[in-house]
Amino acid sequence: MDKSPFSKEYKIFIELLKEQRMQAGVTQSDLAGALQEKQSFISKCERGERRLDIIELHNFCNAIGLSLTVFTKELEKRLSDIEAADES
Repeated sequence: MDKSPFSKEYKIFIELLKEQRMQAGVTQSDLAGALQEKQSFISKCERGERRLDIIELHNFCNAIGLSLTVFTKELEKRLSDIEAADES
């Protein structure tokens, strides 16, 4: 399994991360404040320069009003979609 932050799967993860934040109407600065981080931390996460661990992802989701379960279900769906497309 490719652990590069720029693998196809990780790109889908960070796209979903950013998309969910934006759908919640939360800016990077707002999210950073809620997480007691700098805005650059959020930016680096969304660009794939900094990987998130599961607890950080949980906190990220909570700060934008999204459950980790909902986030991971959507991620699983998107990853399944690309796997199916790759098999075609």
